[in-house]
Amino acid sequence: MRRHCDATMKAPMRPTALALAALLVPRLAGTPLAAHAEAATTAPICDAPWKPAEKVIQKRAPGAAVAVPAFDALPPAAPLAPGLRGSIRRVDLPAGMKLVALTFDFCETSAEIAGYDGGVVDELRRRGIPATLFVGGHWAMTHPERFGAMAADPLFEIANHTWTHANLRTVDDERLRREILAPEAAFRAAVTGPLCPRPEAWGPAKRSKYLRFPFGACDARSMAAVNDAGMAAIQWDVSTGDPSPFTTADRIVAETLHSVRPGSIVLAHANGRGFATAEALPRLLDELTKRGYRFVTVGELLAAGRPVVTETCWDARPGDTDKYDHLGKKPNPKPLPEPQKPRAAPATTPSAAPPPLRPAL
Repeated sequence: MRRHCDATMKAPMRPTALALAALLVPRLAGTPLAAHAEAATTAPICDAPWKPAEKVIQKRAPGAAVAVPAFDALPPAAPLAPGLRGSIRRVDLPAGMKLVALTFDFCETSAEIAGYDGGVVDELRRRGIPATLFVGGHWAMTHPERFGAMAADPLFEIANHTWTHANLRTVDDERLRREILAPEAAFRAAVTGPLCPRPEAWGPAKRSKYLRFPFGACDARSMAAVNDAGMAAIQWDVSTGDPSPFTTADRIVAETLHSVRPGSIVLAHANGRGFATAEALPRLLDELTKRGYRFVTVGELLAAGRPVVTETCWDARPGDTDKYDHLGKKPNPKPLPEPQKPRAAPATTPSAAPPPLRPAL
């Protein structure tokens, strides 16, 4: 299965949708969905609705030459809990709880401007479906208005997908640090720039809580660097397979429904390399809803159960992401640990009740 990335403004809502949002606010007061409904009625619209041409990936485009933002003065990150160190594949949930986290990657390499699939983002917004968006720092810098809109939207949780989607198994220590930390500075720069600034979307003290390894490939050195930076490494247990240009909407729906289970983390793309993703998404959301699933962000999923953690990273089976080492330099001589069976993080006594989940619609 191919795993690569070389990849909103809110569209104006129809009057009927605005009226519905206004009606929903008092009923859902105090919930994340209410905050989203309020934002939909009051947030300014800074750009036009997306166009399909935005999904096209521009290779060697002049605008791809983006300077690396300074990241030496980042605010300190909160220490990562011991039970979150390692590769988080899914979450074990209490019996009867059917939650699933949809995640979408927005990444690009340094030699291109990747796409923006507004068909995916707009469908999530139309239905009020929360999701976690793993955004590359380079992508945020070349799409500041789209990043700012997503970061400001209460539906979405923004997470780190490195600077330029480098294989962190093969880079030297200096670049490893840049790939992990530069996105944190890029997110802040993207929302404070001259194009539709939204400084409130990424405050000066904000840091990402989660990072996704490019290609789903890691080693002991890169995992330690990510965790020491205060970020949990979020893998997946269900891949839609959408980076393959040979896939279809039917196949995405069938394979995802076959593999999903309560506590799953689903991988998809919305950067121009999600082939048929926008076409498959409405059907997938309909079927998962029929099966009793509720949609949550990764953060909400982790709060609801016990993360299943492995010491190594893989897509479908241990070792299957090692093939991407040829895309970079020679692999780091520090070997990977032996593949481990997934383990649940140790149970902890919560200091307070977990945050309420969004109500089912």
